[in-house]
Amino acid sequence: MANKLGWCAFSIIQLLGTIAVMSQAAWEVFVIFIPVTAICIWYQQYYIPTARELARLSGVQRAPILHHFAESLAGAATIRAFNQKDRFAHANLCLIDGHSRPWFYNASAMEWLSFRLNQLANFVFAFFLVLLVTLPEGIINPSIAGLAVTYGINLNVLQASVIWNICNAENKMISVERILQYSNLASEAPLVIENSRPSSTWPETGTISFQNLQIRYAEHLPSVLKNITCTLPGSKKVGVVGRTGSGKSTLIQALFRIVEPQEGSIIIDDVDICKIGLYDLRSRLSIIPQDPTMFEGTVRGNLDPLAQHSDTEIWEALDKCQLGDIIRAKPEKLESTVVENGENWSVGQRQLFCLGRALLKKSSILVLDEATASVDAATDAVLQKIISQEFRNRTVVTIAHRIHTVIDSDLVLVLNEGKI
Repeated sequence: MANKLGWCAFSIIQLLGTIAVMSQAAWEVFVIFIPVTAICIWYQQYYIPTARELARLSGVQRAPILHHFAESLAGAATIRAFNQKDRFAHANLCLIDGHSRPWFYNASAMEWLSFRLNQLANFVFAFFLVLLVTLPEGIINPSIAGLAVTYGINLNVLQASVIWNICNAENKMISVERILQYSNLASEAPLVIENSRPSSTWPETGTISFQNLQIRYAEHLPSVLKNITCTLPGSKKVGVVGRTGSGKSTLIQALFRIVEPQEGSIIIDDVDICKIGLYDLRSRLSIIPQDPTMFEGTVRGNLDPLAQHSDTEIWEALDKCQLGDIIRAKPEKLESTVVENGENWSVGQRQLFCLGRALLKKSSILVLDEATASVDAATDAVLQKIISQEFRNRTVVTIAHRIHTVIDSDLVLVLNEGKI
């Protein structure tokens, strides 16, 4: 953008300078300059709406190529194992074709404009030559005529250059438009609401009450959760089951206010969670997600990112989640390296790290969002045993597909099509 805007400014300054000199030396050229300017502006107004939309389409079509390429790289081993290289290569080519179409039309539109501006310059040049040849001798001063022709041609070329640079810059401004669209997205609720902060010991019992809860992901979409009214008793284990699409994960997202309720309320220990800040809410709840998440850094940084706990507490949590011996065997101990997405640790170990975070937090409410869906039966048994021991007197909400995961629950909530 800086380069495009620089060329725009340069060509405009050149044009203004030429006009200033021409007004002193050969003002007669303005006779042709004014209509030519009007034609250039008309070309610009005709070209810009089409070129702008084509640039938008080209930008939109670029993202699927990048996503598909990244996913193909991540799953290259699986693609080769199932001998699906040709299918993915064909899909990639189809996406590239989809991106090339608007890009090709955009290039054609540019050529359309360039051709007409060049034709206009040629017309002005031809007009001045014919005028000078056909006028009788003595009517116009030869020196003035020469200046008029020179400045007229230069002026027209500069006009075409200005229009061309402005159109190019406006096409590239689509990228700025996309950034502005993202920067103007609606924010989440405030992290802290000073006039409505819960006590430092909240939640104490962990009783969760849903009152006429309705959730939808957008105004034009149907409700995912419909009039959910129930109470999950404190210090109890509650299993949440249901078919795919029944609203289990949406219920958990509503609990953390990832999505805001359309109607109704969620009350935890007599506090309406929609009236407190997001930090006050999310810092008091713990979750072990289905896809265990680790960040590039160290073991200590992944377990205690905000540096709120001592080494003794961290080692205690590691021992409880059966990772203590593994970490002690490494030379760097708590400073052991974690690469991006935790790729140097197994899926089971990553899941145990997430459990370690929950153990360090010591919150009264623990949410298991299909936490054992991606681990083997042995790791599943280990997780269930640790959770039953360490979270005995706390509220545990478990989303599950396997019957043995919720068989020890005190209550089971069954969801079907967003209803209880």
